[in-house]
Amino acid sequence: MTGTLAGALAARKIPTHPDKLEAEVEGFVENVDGIALITRIHIKYRVKVPSGKRAEAERAIEVHEKGCPVAQSVQRGIRVEWEGEVQEEG
Repeated sequence: MTGTLAGALAARKIPTHPDKLEAEVEGFVENVDGIALITRIHIKYRVKVPSGKRAEAERAIEVHEKGCPVAQSVQRGIRVEWEGEVQEEG
């Protein structure tokens, strides 16, 4: 999903390297009918963007999941949640 978000940001001329895009990912394992299964994944993105690019970055975060093959595949059995924190640079 981070790669898809990076592509969405790049399409908007928002650089993601070096150290402009971070993802903190947490998986949740639950006992389902006696079997340990990953039931939920939470992703927190941190994006540093040039001044004036906040709205574009927020839009990229908002829509990236729809175009991500990983998210679309995993969501069939695992709930995927995400949030984004955008910081404009000087």
